[in-house]
Formats: sequence, structure tokens, C-alpha cells
Amino acid sequence: MPPDPPTPSREFLNGARNTLPILLGVVPFGLFFGALALEVGLTPIEAQGLSLFVFAGSAQFVAVDLIRQSVAPVVIVLTIFIVNLRHALYSASLAPYVARLPFRWRAVMAWLLTDEAFAVSTPRYRSTDLERAHWHFLGTGLALWSCWQLSTAMGIVFGARIPESLSLAFALPLTFLAMLIPTLVDRPAWAAAVAGGVLSLLLRGLPHGLGLVLAAVLAVGIGLAAETASRARRPGEVGHDQR
Repeated sequence: MPPDPPTPSREFLNGARNTLPILLGVVPFGLFFGALALEVGLTPIEAQGLSLFVFAGSAQFVAVDLIRQSVAPVVIVLTIFIVNLRHALYSASLAPYVARLPFRWRAVMAWLLTDEAFAVSTPRYRSTDLERAHWHFLGTGLALWSCWQLSTAMGIVFGARIPESLSLAFALPLTFLAMLIPTLVDRPAWAAAVAGGVLSLLLRGLPHGLGLVLAAVLAVGIGLAAETASRARRPGEVGHDQR
């Protein structure tokens, strides 16, 4: 007789527990974001609001850097949209598993979908019993969301005590590099990263920060072209994703 499937509460707790190792890496970035947001002139409420409503670390850091440069708000919003386009791929990957769920569930899962939540939840969706897998995702997503809010709040409190003479702006490029380097695992990723860096330098003279937006769009296209070419050379591995 097969064992009974896990209860919703057990699935939820398993999802949260499986996220714990990742939270160790999330906390420092949340702390730094909260402090940096104050450094560029945001109020504590505005800084916490970015984490509450955007909830996307890389996009938030990009937004803060653009705010520091006094870039037009419409460009900031457009840039965040481009940076988060990868979430459309995550959604497409999970769609077959969540299509049967009510809209309220799909809306919550879409809100909580991040790189980390996708990475933790993907193995769960590869199992055979998927009836309550969405509870596992909920535990994962809420654990990440709660950790990000708390670490941001702590960063805001800490950042408010940093003397104005001690600038944190120098650390922003280092943070981007820390987030970027672990993702450079194949040629398409390297192609997109190098192209984005070179193009952002070449186009930096465009007004209103549009150079960064255009560089990001072109870099994504170059990375996609490299990925397509790589798969074309490996016809037997079309469904394989090295990332």
C-alpha cells in the first residue's frame, strides 16, 4: 500500500526548510540593499517599499543605481522590466504544473517567483506526486520573501547610522559582480555578459540612461542567439539546458 501523500503543512515546511541554505546568501544582499537605498537618497519607507512590491534583488540594485544617476522614472521601470524578463521563462517552465490551480494560487505563486524559488522548487516538480506541490512552492517563496524584507529592514536601520562621509556607492559594482559571476557557466551566458558590458560602455552617452536599456536588450538577444547556435550544433540535446 503506497504511503499517504504529505499534508499541505508538511509540504509548506519542507519548502521553507529546503530554502534555508540559500537564505544565508540572501541576507547580506538584503542588508546591503537597505543601506545603499538610503545612501542614494531614498527614504526608509521607499527603500522598504521596493523590497515589498518589486521583490527582485538584481532589479532593485539596478533601480537604485539608476536613481543615483537621476535617470528618468520611465527608463527605470523599463529597465526593471527587461532585467526581470527571465521570469517569463521560469513561468513557462512551471505553467504545465500549475495550470490546474485556481487563479488566486497562480497569482500568489507568480508574485513569489524568483531565481531562488525556481531553483528550490524545480526538483519538487520533477517528482511523481504533484497534488500538493504548490504548498512546497508557497513555503519556499514566503521564506525568501520574509528573509528579504527582514534583511532590507535591518540594512535600513544599519544604513541610517553610517556617516555621510562614508559612501557605499563604490560597493555597488562589486555587488553586481558577485551576483553575475556564479551565472557564467556556459558560452551563451559569457556572450551575453561580455556583450552587455561592452555595449553599456559604448552607449553610455545616450540621454536619460537609455544606453543601459539598449545594451541590456541587445545583450539578451546576443545571448539567445548564442544559445540557439549552441543547440543547433547539438541536435541530440535540444531539450538540454546547461544553465
